Amino acid sequence: MALRTVGNLWLREHFNLKKYRLTHNSYIGNNEKVELNAQGEVSQIYGRKYIPDEDTPLAHLVFSLKYDDLDLPFLKAVFNQLSPQEIIDFISVTPSGKYARKIGFLYEFLFDIALDLPYTISGNYTDLLEESEYITGRIIKDNRWRINNNLLGTFLFCPVIRRTTVLNQLLSTDIRSQIENLKANYSADVFRRATNYLYSKETRSSYEIEKEKPSAERMNRFIALLMQAGREPSEQMLSEASLTTLQNSIVDPRFASPGFRDFQNYIGQSLPYGNELIHYICPPPQYLASLMNGLKIAADKTEGTYPIIRAALIAFGFVFIHPFEDGNGRLHRFLIHDMLVRDGVVPDGLIIPVSAHMLNNMQEYDNALEQYSKPLIQQIDYTKKADGTLEVTNPEEVEAYFRYPDLTAQCVFLAQTIQETINQDMPEELEFIQHYDELKRELQNIVDMPDKDINLMIMFLHQNKGAFPNRRRKDFAKLTEEEIGSMETAYKTIFNNAD
Repeated sequence: MALRTVGNLWLREHFNLKKYRLTHNSYIGNNEKVELNAQGEVSQIYGRKYIPDEDTPLAHLVFSLKYDDLDLPFLKAVFNQLSPQEIIDFISVTPSGKYARKIGFLYEFLFDIALDLPYTISGNYTDLLEESEYITGRIIKDNRWRINNNLLGTFLFCPVIRRTTVLNQLLSTDIRSQIENLKANYSADVFRRATNYLYSKETRSSYEIEKEKPSAERMNRFIALLMQAGREPSEQMLSEASLTTLQNSIVDPRFASPGFRDFQNYIGQSLPYGNELIHYICPPPQYLASLMNGLKIAADKTEGTYPIIRAALIAFGFVFIHPFEDGNGRLHRFLIHDMLVRDGVVPDGLIIPVSAHMLNNMQEYDNALEQYSKPLIQQIDYTKKADGTLEVTNPEEVEAYFRYPDLTAQCVFLAQTIQETINQDMPEELEFIQHYDELKRELQNIVDMPDKDINLMIMFLHQNKGAFPNRRRKDFAKLTEEEIGSMETAYKTIFNNAD
């Protein structure tokens, strides 16, 4: 038989919702099969026994809830095509049915209304999300629908995170143990010095991602900010007053904000002949206060779940809401560290330099951001005025995209970044300091020079891969060629062995 669309794919075709990208496409056919494409989208063929009893939107919606990925923005677009009475009539056939109750709950959740039900809902409580398929939040029992609401947020802001095979593997790693093992392999002094350096490296990298070179004062302010991570309650830290104070402390004073933006913002790139490539359009300002309030609630509702998930949810949720004109990226990366410290994964006084890793792997970082931004550009309509201001002309259609983001790709990215930082970047820094100390002792044995001269010699050798640069010979005129040769040999022996 020819393949027949079913579930979300059928609904997308039936209601002409072509702008929506689906992560799971279902078909009915003779040979069951599952394929994964380069974009991470799954195409799955089911046997004939899976054909819905009726070829109606609500029958396909039931199939979707059973077998497709939960896509709240798409689901709301489908509900917009159905009348409340259609929902009520469908549920009336089986008011105790598991999927009928889920449909009723989700309809009321997404529209923040109560259906006028002429009947009583019954049945055993059932989880809204399957814990084997999704990351879930703290359960809130919904007596009306007899549903265990284990979503990650509320109707104001509610990310969805799918338990992919890759994500499950990454979440099985014990970060705390990895950090303790690192500490056990190096002296307390080496670890302390590496940590001090990593705070500076993280700060410098975070600014460099934004193509900025901060003053020493702004560098010090950001380092101080990182050192205070996780110390105030999340509700307070995510408040407008607190975030505004943080924003003011890390940006050029000329671009300090008095509060959350009250204008439409976007991220673009200038092209030749006055054209501009728009990469991302931020939520319209009328949604900003409720989105940020929803982010605070999500931080509370996810307390106790995987720390990496919370860090990704809060940090990427924040940067996609983009509440300020400037400084959002740096605050987004600060929030990663804040959540990891807050949840006890990273000991207070230590930092995992994720920004440095992102800077060295910008394509992967950009891909994580574009996984969210690119589908939005396909859905959003806007006009751009002569003065450069932009106006979203279909805000109601895209509101759900901002409120209910799928952050699976961003969670995978952050988990991978943290793993690679702990397993590669941090050991490299610790090894460098350890070998630096060893080389310093060797150079001191060759010539008993002042400390500043030894440090300068090591810097020149390191920059030139172990060969002393001739143009620097005048800085060490007191040394013989034989002594410099011995220092080059010492460097190569110590650092080549390290490699």
